[in-house]
Amino acid sequence: MNLMTSDENPAYAEALLEHYGEEYQPRRKGERGRRPAKRKRPPEGLKYATVHKTRVNNRVVKVEQRVVYGTVAAVLAALAVSLVSAAVNTVFVERSNGSDRHRNSRKVRKTYRFSKDWEMHEAVTYFTLYSANFCCPVRTLRERGEDGRWRQRTPALAAGLADHVWSISEWLSYPSVQRE
Repeated sequence: MNLMTSDENPAYAEALLEHYGEEYQPRRKGERGRRPAKRKRPPEGLKYATVHKTRVNNRVVKVEQRVVYGTVAAVLAALAVSLVSAAVNTVFVERSNGSDRHRNSRKVRKTYRFSKDWEMHEAVTYFTLYSANFCCPVRTLRERGEDGRWRQRTPALAAGLADHVWSISEWLSYPSVQRE
């Protein structure tokens, strides 16, 4: 990815470093003792920026962009060539979270449908995630066919993971583990 953006949840920066980071061996301080444990640092081309919101009395009064990995110039260059956004924002992850809360009532704020059992919560989360990606066409992913008609596509279809829009019954009846 050319540029990654999110809110300031520290878990995102840690996950990016864990996945994309380059391992290195820090130098030992002095000549005696154990070598320090290996660490990870961001690779040179990684660009990650966050949105910082300043709140007063639970109202957002200021929004700032902060570069976490990469340089300000590299982030601005990535935004200049971006086809989807001209600013660092959280719109895509927020839309995904909103859709997830819409499909999974266990995640709705202030509800009686909260999850008491972690395994059930996890199962419903996987169900909504995978069914949304394989069974629910997204208007912005549609393609115009050779005959001029729109062809509906799901995220899985757009990513090349499926060859058609699946029905829920087809998706539920497909075996999750393929036996040889």
